[in-house]
Amino acid sequence: MIIDSHGHVTAPDSLYVYKAQLVAHRGAHGRGGNLANDEDVKKALNAPVFGGSSHLAQLKEVGTDLQLISPRPYQMMTSEHPRLVQWFVEETNNIIAKQVQLYPDTFRGVAGLPLTPNVSPKTVLPYLEKCVKEQGFVGCLLNPDPGECGGIETPPLGDRFWYPLYEKLVEWDIPGHIHSTGCRSERLTYSLHFINEENIAVVSLLTSQVFNDFPTLKILVSHAGGAIPYQFARFEASSLRGKGPRFSDQMRKLYYDTVLYSKDALELLFKTVGVDRCLFGTERPGIGTVKDPKTGRWLDETRFTIEAIDWLTAEDRKKIFEDNAKKLFNLKVPATAAV
Repeated sequence: MIIDSHGHVTAPDSLYVYKAQLVAHRGAHGRGGNLANDEDVKKALNAPVFGGSSHLAQLKEVGTDLQLISPRPYQMMTSEHPRLVQWFVEETNNIIAKQVQLYPDTFRGVAGLPLTPNVSPKTVLPYLEKCVKEQGFVGCLLNPDPGECGGIETPPLGDRFWYPLYEKLVEWDIPGHIHSTGCRSERLTYSLHFINEENIAVVSLLTSQVFNDFPTLKILVSHAGGAIPYQFARFEASSLRGKGPRFSDQMRKLYYDTVLYSKDALELLFKTVGVDRCLFGTERPGIGTVKDPKTGRWLDETRFTIEAIDWLTAEDRKKIFEDNAKKLFNLKVPATAAV
């Protein structure tokens, strides 16, 4: 079975019309909502998107059996007014829940959280409980920078500020998936901002007391941990100088997806953190859904890139493609699940 742990929702246009209206009226016209019926959701998933074919067709093309879908992070505008963020996140999650309901053998939901700059995670816990216990979400996105690089900083993930959320993730046995949202800065794109925030998040978590205080906490890092698996020796030196645990050993307390699109980078990831800490992920359809003119293949056909790494054993590949995701997200899926 091929389980893609990092996918994002392909939503009906009505969701983004709703977003534009929220930003325009700033809440003056009320919440609104109930944006899409079953047919709207089916149409969105079967209409052409990045690369020409539909979301469902693209999964079938590369042999993905099950995909975990979350909100498209750059769309989430978490630096906006908390009321607008709450409404938009909830409506986005509602569409994800509907997609899972309509295609239970193809999708599972990972909830977005309406976190806003420097506001305690305690505020979102009742809503997260609803997502998990009533709507069946199997994890949540963990945004380390709700301010979207806009000048209002939130404490790093190693800070006790985040402990109320970690307590609930442990209690409910669901993972947090580190993924920032948009970027207000003109100095960098949102895509580069993602990588920067993953770097900060990994170092903050692994040099803190978080995993001493929450030894069973499950955290998945997007885009293979940003740059840290490739710069880890810099932090290894600091850990040895401080006579603390080796940074490379600490790295194995986290999980990493394979959204990299490069064979060399994937090989280095597997060698650095171990295949038992890596979950197959593509973000397809998304930023990697483009054909490389040198090869004629889509960059995000990551499955075939991993299968071409000849030193991986069959057991290694099974862990990456299936077993690690089932374990981390507590997935119970039939062996014959397919798109």
